[in-house]
Amino acid sequence: MTIHRLKTPISEEEIRKLAINDTLYISGTMVTARDKAHKRALHLAKEAKALPINLEGLAVFHCGPVMRKQDGVWVAVAAGPTTSTRLEAYESAFIRHFKPRLIVGKGGMGEKTTEAMAEYGAVYGAFTGGAAVLAAKAVKKVAAVEWLDLGMPEAMWVLEVENFGPMVVAIDSHGNNAFRDVAAKVALNRQKILEKL
Repeated sequence: MTIHRLKTPISEEEIRKLAINDTLYISGTMVTARDKAHKRALHLAKEAKALPINLEGLAVFHCGPVMRKQDGVWVAVAAGPTTSTRLEAYESAFIRHFKPRLIVGKGGMGEKTTEAMAEYGAVYGAFTGGAAVLAAKAVKKVAAVEWLDLGMPEAMWVLEVENFGPMVVAIDSHGNNAFRDVAAKVALNRQKILEKL
């Protein structure tokens, strides 16, 4: 297990050096995007329209943050990860169209996303659920908010972060998926236990 500290924009070469179970910290631009933001982004891509921010090389965070305005400036109060499996239907197309290098969330993702990460050069960083305040502390500035009409949790928040982490690389850019591996081991152990009974 290796510790990596990367700064956005992240190159494909940097991402290809990461392996599952490595520890990762990120600095630079991170953009939040949940279900509605993914849907809108893919709709715009279908119409050949640009997003308000170029996501290539950036980190995309499955997160519905809690924000407040302080002296006219948005401040992150809490920024815990959203369960990523609910975005599985969109993520492979999202990676193909927009080329983010890091997807951050909790709970892992499936085969389509794993394949897209291997093909286009991206990884999944698992961040601890329940650590929303820790995540918010890494947010040094809310640079912008896009699509606030979707609501605070669903808007696309453009964050400047410093040493955001720790995250565990749970899906790497070589087709390895720690969540899939654990599920396979559980199934095997379950079968062995059932056979003994």
